[in-house]
Amino acid sequence: DRGIVMTGGGALIRGLDLLLSHETSLPIHVDEDPLTCVVRGTGRILDDEEKYWSVLST
Repeated sequence: DRGIVMTGGGALIRGLDLLLSHETSLPIHVDEDPLTCVVRGTGRILDDEEKYWSVLST
């Protein structure tokens, strides 16, 4: 219900967020730094593997 968060290089394609919002009727959010978003998230998981173990093991 919160929409879609765009990450990675594709998130930088001009107008893609608007197109996806129009086609899906969902709110689209582009991460503030889409090129490093996945790396930052992975770093958080590695810093506290026990906290995220249930997510990683499924």
